Amino acid sequence: MINKRLLVKSLLSHNGENSFYDKKRCINIGSKEGKAKFLKHVCALANSNPKNRSFIVIGVSDAENLIVGVDFFDDSKIQNLVNAYLNNAPVISYENIHFPDLEAGKVIGLVTIGSSGKVCSLRKNIWKYYGGTVFIREGSISLPKDTGVNLLDFNAAAVAAIELSAQNNIKLTLDGVIDFINNRHKDLKCHYRVFKDQFVVCWAGISKKQKGNTYFSRVDIELITEQVKLFYSDLDEVMIDFDNNSFTIVEYVSLGLGTDIMHYPLEKTQIIFEDNGTYSIDTVLMFAPPLFDLKLLHHVFNNSKYLVEKLENYGVFSQEECIEIDALPQTLLLCYLNGFLNAKVLLEKIKPFLKGTYITSYAKLKEAQRIIRKVKYN
Repeated sequence: MINKRLLVKSLLSHNGENSFYDKKRCINIGSKEGKAKFLKHVCALANSNPKNRSFIVIGVSDAENLIVGVDFFDDSKIQNLVNAYLNNAPVISYENIHFPDLEAGKVIGLVTIGSSGKVCSLRKNIWKYYGGTVFIREGSISLPKDTGVNLLDFNAAAVAAIELSAQNNIKLTLDGVIDFINNRHKDLKCHYRVFKDQFVVCWAGISKKQKGNTYFSRVDIELITEQVKLFYSDLDEVMIDFDNNSFTIVEYVSLGLGTDIMHYPLEKTQIIFEDNGTYSIDTVLMFAPPLFDLKLLHHVFNNSKYLVEKLENYGVFSQEECIEIDALPQTLLLCYLNGFLNAKVLLEKIKPFLKGTYITSYAKLKEAQRIIRKVKYN
C-alpha cells in the first residue's frame, strides 16, 4: 500500500522532471489552452512509459522545487476528458494529497497515468494541436513525434523502486489520524472508521439533522492510509454512509433564485474496500438541474450581464447589487443549465474581478465551474 505523500516526496527528489514524471505549478482544464497542454503531457507520459505508471505532480514551483499547493480539485470525470480526446487513452486518476505545512484547503495534486500499452495520440484537434498527433517525452519535455513511435521500456525499474520506497507503515497511519483529529480539526467533531483491518478513513464536519437525515457541512474526508483527501468543501453539504465494506459520500449543492434555495444531489462516490488489500472508487453523477420559466430567466440573465459589465468597468455597487454579486456565480450556473450557454463565458469573464475582492462569490464561482465540468464530461 503506497503512501501518496511519500510518493510525491520521492518523485520531487528524483533529479527533477524526466520521462516518467512532470511537475506543474497549476493546471487549468477549464480553458482550451490549459486542457490541450494537459492532454499533451498525459499523452507523452503514456507513450514513454508503456509498462509502468507515470505521474504529474501539481502545486510545485518549477524553479525552486518548492511545495506551494493548489486548491482541492474534485473532478471525478477527468478520465472521461482523456477518453474524449485521446486514442488508446491511458487509465488516469487525480488525487488530492495532504501536506501538513500547507494552508487549509490547499493540497498537492497527483495525476497517475497507466498506459494502455499502445501508442496514444490525439483523437481530434484541440487548441494548436492537430488530431492524430503523437507526443513523447524527451527528458523533461513533451514533444510531437512525426515518424513511427516505438514504445520502449526505460523506466519500469526506477518507478518500481520509487513506489517501493513510498510504502506505508503503522507509524505514518497513526500520525495521520492524530494530526487529523487533534490539529487540523480540533474545532469540529471528528470520526474515523477502519475497513478490512487496513484502511483508515477520517472525516470531520458540522452535522445537522433534517427530515430524519444527517448532513455534514465544512466537510473534510481523508483516506489516511494513503494521505489522500476524498472530499473537502466549505460550501457544500454531504450525506455519509458506511458499512463493513464501503464508505459512501453523497454530495449536495444549493441552487435557486433569490431566497428560494434548495438542495440538489450532485454526485455519489462510493469507496469499496476489498479483502486483498485493494480498493476501488465508483462515482455516479446524480444531478438533475432545476428548470425555471424562460421569460424569468431572460430577465435574470440580462441583469447578470449588466452586473458583469459593471464589474469589468470597476463600477460602484449598491448594497442590493452587492448581494446580487454574491449570488452571481450560482445565478449564471442556473442560466447555463437552462440553455443560456453564454453564461459559461460570463463566468470566465468575472473570475479575475471576483478573486481577492469578493471572496465568497469567488468560491461559489469555482464551485459553479466544477459542476459544469462534471455535467459536461458525464
